[in-house]
Amino acid sequence: MGQLATLFSPDRIAVVGATDREGSVGRAITANLLDGFEGDVVAVNPTKDEVLGLESHDSVGAVPDVDAAVVVVPPSIVIDAIREAAEAGVQNVVVITAGFGESGSEGASRERELREIAAEHDLNLVGPNSLGIVNTGVGMNATFGPESPQEGSISFMSQSGAFVTAVVDWANDRNLGFHNVVSLGNKAVLDESDFVAEWGEDPDTDVILGYLEDVVDGRAFVEAAREVSRETPIVVVKSGRTEAGASAAASHTGAIAGSERAYEAALDQAGVLRVESVQDLFDFGSILAGQPLPEQDGVAIVTNAGGPGVMTTDAVGDSDLSLASFTDETVEAFRAALPDEANVYNPVDIIGDAPVERFEDALDVALADPNVGAAVVVACPTATLSYDALAEAVVDLQAEYEMPVAATLMGGSSARSANDTLSTAGIPTFFDPARAVRSLDALREYREISRREYTEPETFDVDRDAARGILEAADRRNSNRLGVEAMGLLDAYGIPTPDAEIVDSRADAVEAADRIAGDGEVVMKIVSPDILHKSDIGGVAVGVSPEDVADTYEDLVTRARNYQPDATVLGVQVQEMLDMDSAVETIAGMNRDPGFGPLVLFGLGGIFVEVLEDTTVRVAPVSEPSAREMLTEIDAAPLLRGARGRDPVDEDGVVETIQRLSQLVTDFPAIVELDINPLVATPDGVQAVDVRLTIDQEEL
Repeated sequence: MGQLATLFSPDRIAVVGATDREGSVGRAITANLLDGFEGDVVAVNPTKDEVLGLESHDSVGAVPDVDAAVVVVPPSIVIDAIREAAEAGVQNVVVITAGFGESGSEGASRERELREIAAEHDLNLVGPNSLGIVNTGVGMNATFGPESPQEGSISFMSQSGAFVTAVVDWANDRNLGFHNVVSLGNKAVLDESDFVAEWGEDPDTDVILGYLEDVVDGRAFVEAAREVSRETPIVVVKSGRTEAGASAAASHTGAIAGSERAYEAALDQAGVLRVESVQDLFDFGSILAGQPLPEQDGVAIVTNAGGPGVMTTDAVGDSDLSLASFTDETVEAFRAALPDEANVYNPVDIIGDAPVERFEDALDVALADPNVGAAVVVACPTATLSYDALAEAVVDLQAEYEMPVAATLMGGSSARSANDTLSTAGIPTFFDPARAVRSLDALREYREISRREYTEPETFDVDRDAARGILEAADRRNSNRLGVEAMGLLDAYGIPTPDAEIVDSRADAVEAADRIAGDGEVVMKIVSPDILHKSDIGGVAVGVSPEDVADTYEDLVTRARNYQPDATVLGVQVQEMLDMDSAVETIAGMNRDPGFGPLVLFGLGGIFVEVLEDTTVRVAPVSEPSAREMLTEIDAAPLLRGARGRDPVDEDGVVETIQRLSQLVTDFPAIVELDINPLVATPDGVQAVDVRLTIDQEEL
């Protein structure tokens, strides 16, 4: 265990606010501790002489060597109680009391003071507004829940205390056990990152489950979970999904990459299995805790019912698993063991009159096949089949082959004792075969996570001083938005850009065009931090010939003035015109998420980027393998690789641009949003044709 070892395994725990009053939280916590805790329980209540047979003390300081205190006193005296405990040397505090940050300004002020005391005394503090904590290994139920969980190897944290009580009741009914349980409460001090890190070092925790509504420190969580998930599976339900804030975003990236996409990207990068339902949370948790990882993706289905067998087959098709192809030897073994009417191919239908011996023979043959990585046993009740005997046979064969098996014993009371036998042996059971397949797919997904090799993001040699100068120049203009006038920002970070010049007169435009293209054509764009969507107002002219440059300059400025008379117009950009015949317009961008920091986006670009939304995201900084994965994840990936006879684009150049952009936005927290659109990718390289960004002037 790590730094929270004495929080979960104290020798002596004090209940501050212990009472014997019926229906009170203080009584419930004290009674739960007395019911099974292996250590000493201390009652603290100056108004009582005795609580539930315990001598009651006036203060925590009156009792030596208290390792942890559970505080359940009125909000007005919580701070005094915590300070008293800290000064008495108590290092671990669980604050049950509500009335803090969740209850208005007065409560928020109280919570700030609580944090200050915790920081001053280096307290491990859970809550406030917490149901409490559990460690079944030492019989400690320091909650006011009505039941104690069974012992197991799953550690579970929840941002909802009420959800904990419901889960414990549900799990006890299904013989699903826990090691540690934590109600996070307001997460004033300890949060999800702390418990992930702690349980990653705990030999008694095989799986970490979480119900989260938010993440306090996204980057800390990603780092902790990425380290832990290599050895210990983490499965999370993240509720409160929202796109709030996207409508106010100034960039394409900001509009597309809302906070929900940040969570998706961050949890994936951290190796966390994210599920959408509580059912999947505990289905995945139980199979990850009880079954080995499959060596391969082929699934064998053994059933006595054709319809459920087809349902199971469909579920395999919907997953990233595959239906195992049996070898010729396996098929012959099935023919020898099964009736002529049986189907000896996958799914294996052993016919409705099958006794347990036929199930046993078929599963034995299936698990021995070298193409099988996992199996699902699907059974319907018949007069010829004993579910109890089938459960024992499945347990024995799973132990013999040490391969993952899931069971679907369809029925109600007839399957109850058999399901208990299977679950006790770590084999999950389901009524719906689709749940069984999804759970096996979770094993496959975690196998891939456990085999990931983390690569540190590359650090490029860049000109940070030049980049800072461009951002500070915008600040001096009292502008928080920049357009093509900030192309030098990309140059400073080694992101290729076409030859270009910003001019503020007709004559200078003609000279710039002559220098850039000679007798060739150029692209001209209005330059205004107040007009970010230039194409929408006709602020971009493509293919401008030398003789039209001067008039085009006047047209662009006039359109900008007419569109927005009070706009700051810095001039017109005259830019080299690229050969687009073999090019693909992509977008690379960033939106700064309040929890996870810079979120880097890549996808199909151009004027329809927000319509198509063919994009993928990563939390920065982005490593080279991760950037390369981004190119494969978009639907338009074939375009990059040369669809319909086109030459493939320079993927290495795109990957490096994503990495360099990632470094830029990591280096400068002042950049809130940024778009490179289009980032033109060709067989010969990439060019950032246009840029716009929003900055937070207070961060400069």
